[in-house]
Formats: sequence, C-alpha cells, structure tokens
Amino acid sequence: MAKSALLKSSIAKKYWMALTGLFLCLFLVGHLAGNLQLIFGDASVFNEYALFMTTNPAVKILSYLTYISILFHAIDGILLAIQNKKARPIGYTKNNASANSTWASRNMAVLGTLLLVFIVTHMVNFWAKMHFTEMPLQVIEVTVEGQEPVAVYKTVEGQPIQVAAVEAGAVVVKGTDFYQAGTDLVIAQGYKDLHKITFAFFKDASTGLISTILYVIAMIVLGFHLSHGFASAFQSLGINNPKVNGLIKFGGYLFCYLVPALFAIIPLYIHFV
Repeated sequence: MAKSALLKSSIAKKYWMALTGLFLCLFLVGHLAGNLQLIFGDASVFNEYALFMTTNPAVKILSYLTYISILFHAIDGILLAIQNKKARPIGYTKNNASANSTWASRNMAVLGTLLLVFIVTHMVNFWAKMHFTEMPLQVIEVTVEGQEPVAVYKTVEGQPIQVAAVEAGAVVVKGTDFYQAGTDLVIAQGYKDLHKITFAFFKDASTGLISTILYVIAMIVLGFHLSHGFASAFQSLGINNPKVNGLIKFGGYLFCYLVPALFAIIPLYIHFV
C-alpha cells in the first residue's frame, strides 16, 4: 500500500487516534500531579513547578509534542467522524444505536470538540499568560530579628533578597545576602506568581464561580470522553486479549473517573475553601 493511501485509510487514522490519545493520557497524569500542588503544596512549590515546566529544555520538547498530539488527535477525530458518517447505511426506518453502543461512543466528536474549546480557553487564561505576558513576581515575607517583617521577592536561585526595583521582569537588588547586605548590584530572575493568578481567577467575585462551574463541566465532559476513548485505544492497537482485557477495563474506569474528579476538585477547593 502506498504511503499516502496508508495515511488516508481508516485503519491508519485509528492507529494515530489511539497513539495520540494514550500519549495525552500520560500528559494528563503529569499535569494533574503538578496542579495538585495548588492544594497540597504552597505558592513557592507551585511556582517552582511552573517555572520548570516553561524553561526546562526536555519539558519544552515534550510540550511541543503535546501540542502536536492535541491538534493531530482533534483533526484525526473529525476526519474519522466524517468517514464513519459517510459509511453508515441509510434508509433504515428504525435505528436503535443505544442497544449496541454507549452514549459516549456515539458522541465522541461532540465531546472532543467541547474539550478542544476548553483547552484553547484554558491555554489563553494560564499558559499564554505564563509565557507571553508580564506577571507579578512572587513575594514572600521575611522577618529579621528586631525589625518589622519585610516583603521580598523570591529568586529562582531560592535565596530571598530585598528588592530595590523591578525592571523588565528581573529583580534588581543590592547585596548578595538579605541578612548581610553588601554594595554590589545583583540581578536575579524572579518567580512568576502563577499561583496568585490561578487563585485570583477562580476566586474572582464576579466570574470565579462561573469559571469554577465551567471547569467542572469540562472535567465531566473529559470523563465521558475517556470512558470510551481509553479502552478503544487499546482495541485499535490490537491489544484485545482476554488475559488483559479485564485489567484494561478496570484501569479505564479508574482513569476516566479519578483523573477528571481530581482535576475538578482543584478549582472547587480554590473557590470555596
């Protein structure tokens, strides 16, 4: 079979759909682990994670691979949906689709489209701000014995130092040590305070509740999408053995309920706690 014919075949599309889908499942686990620090960590831990995810070369490569996978998965899904619709026989007076398939499997294209809209808006609200906009730098409070608490910026190196001025995203300070100030001028990169931006987004008095509800709805949509997609990905790859089918089915149920639920808990916690 010619290469172009292979890429256009429904079998090839299902293979690519399965591979990109499973890769994105791995991405979800990693992203969830980082986001849970909003609940179980503190601002410093989460901002360090955010900086690592936006500056580490290996993570950058994985990020580009993730973006490509999302686009490929979405386009491939649309093409498969169109192809399947054209292949359906017409003229039946009765079509009882629910007897042979789940609601999620019959609506994967709709669920996927809703998720794509969510991903785009999510990236505009958080990813784009982290990468391309000026953000407040993280401020911590340091107490020196015998003095009032002093607000300082936390630097990437991890040493809190007093700020004299902030210019072009850099922290300009005098002295290499906050407790024993010297006279040399030092420039240290500060942490972008994504933790503060995230909490402000979901706690906003006018839009925070709506944003929280929409996020939770998106996670419900994700759960339905995963409930069919996880198991069908293994089927598409030919992994259909009675010895492992039960394990895949159990893992699929666990994944499609637990992962979206944990994601949904984060904005609920931020807004209501």
